Amino acid sequence: MVLFHEDFATLDNWKPFYFSKIKRHSVYTIQKDGERHCLKAESNASASAIIYKDSFNVYDYPRVRWRWKVNNVYVKGDARSKAGDDYPMRVYVMFEYDPDTAGKFEKLKYGLAKKMYGEYPPHSSLSYVWASKEGPESIIVSPYTDRAMMVMLQMGVKNVGTWQEQEIGIVEDYQRAFGAKPPLRARIAIMNDSDNTGEHSISFMEYLEVFR
Repeated sequence: MVLFHEDFATLDNWKPFYFSKIKRHSVYTIQKDGERHCLKAESNASASAIIYKDSFNVYDYPRVRWRWKVNNVYVKGDARSKAGDDYPMRVYVMFEYDPDTAGKFEKLKYGLAKKMYGEYPPHSSLSYVWASKEGPESIIVSPYTDRAMMVMLQMGVKNVGTWQEQEIGIVEDYQRAFGAKPPLRARIAIMNDSDNTGEHSISFMEYLEVFR
């Protein structure tokens, strides 16, 4: 059963997400590819994302599938360093913080964050990436925080310029990455970023769907 299927005829179901310290934003537009529509994501020493408007229960709908393509990867891209932490395309699964299940210290930390930003930050995230370089690991801890795990779905130049189908299982990937069960609810985001490397890339997504 499909919860939602996004074919990117419009961006009505998505809203932009900006980072407070990054002033140059990536650009997300709709482009026709023959008879089909697709999302075009372009970054130029920039970073920002688009987030799907609704959250969902990851246990009821634990599968995500999409079709993507990148025109290039980054010369200086390196998943293991802050200076190289850029990807021509990534799909985020961002898990919501739940104050009802949090401990005292966690409630304090997230309460302060909400006062600063107006809403709770994610509890944790899985970032499914098209990495610029090949490597032995399939999951890497983000160089910025251990609450974000990078899952290497595509690596290097082998499939650059070609459409690739991906399907992932949220619950099993979270358990593999964090060694624990994921929080109940999550949201989907898409990003093309190059603020650390200062490079440029264009990437595309034909569709994305969440299902069981």
